[in-house]
Amino acid sequence: MRIAVPVTDGALADHFGHCTTFTLFDVDPATAAPTNRLDLTPPPHEPGVLPDWLAEHGVTLVIAAGMGSRAQNLFAQHGITVIAGVGNASPDVLVTQYLAGRLHAGDNLCDH
Repeated sequence: MRIAVPVTDGALADHFGHCTTFTLFDVDPATAAPTNRLDLTPPPHEPGVLPDWLAEHGVTLVIAAGMGSRAQNLFAQHGITVIAGVGNASPDVLVTQYLAGRLHAGDNLCDH
């Protein structure tokens, strides 16, 4: 499993398409523990680019605060699960909460 978290200033970005980096976590399925962390600078934000780019990097789950419905549909076409409406925290905390079953989606902060 590879989890992507859009990050700005060290915490979850309000809108995934406007983040400065994506933090990717590889997770060992046997232990449900992160085994690797990688910070990547995304390509310029244009419709449809980020779902393709993250799929090329093997991402299977995206944790986001806000994400438009078109992007969510494109992720679904790649078989990538999206959890949107997540509160602001560091990527490490969010992934730890997800792996412990304590990460809950709230209101998606994106209106497009």
